[in-house]
Amino acid sequence: MSTVTTTARQNWVSGETHEVLAHIHESEVNIAIFNRSIGTLTEELNRLVQKDLEIKISGELEVILDRVDKDEALADCSLIKQDIQEQLRYFREVSQAKSYRLLLATVNTNMCRKFHTDLNDLRLLCTYSGPGTLWLREDNVNREALHGSEEELVLDADSIQQAETGAVIILKGAIYPKEGTQAVLHRSPTIEESGERRLLLRIDTDEFLNF
Repeated sequence: MSTVTTTARQNWVSGETHEVLAHIHESEVNIAIFNRSIGTLTEELNRLVQKDLEIKISGELEVILDRVDKDEALADCSLIKQDIQEQLRYFREVSQAKSYRLLLATVNTNMCRKFHTDLNDLRLLCTYSGPGTLWLREDNVNREALHGSEEELVLDADSIQQAETGAVIILKGAIYPKEGTQAVLHRSPTIEESGERRLLLRIDTDEFLNF
């Protein structure tokens, strides 16, 4: 079941099937969220999140699929490999890009500490383990304060949103090609102080400059 918001001030879409991700191309939507259970991956995730992992792969879809399948760090994680490959295929359907950049990494720092937009068109994120990405509803953003402090940018700190662990999200970036689109503001959760670890999958289109 998918729920799509319709007013210009509500910028998200969420649902319980992959099909919800295609709504990212609607003009008022800048974050699409596929909520799902990843309980079947628990055993493999518990092993993988303990590793100091950083897998980076760039290229066309078939190249990345093959390298994920053969990566030694994932040798005992067949279910996770299948899941990553599935997200790649769905992202291709949504983005229609020709090439991609994939990162699968364990994270124990705060990474992107401030709310920001990405300098790209589309990005897929999935936090397999640990707290998910924080993001802002459009009615909670003071866009006149994009380069200011979080206190100026965020109208209500209690209304900051957070993706669930295991959810697949697609974010619209600052150079999404359709006119009038606003990129979603998001940041990494704070984990450094607590000693938590995250296992993060990030897939970018490779059509534009990404970071």
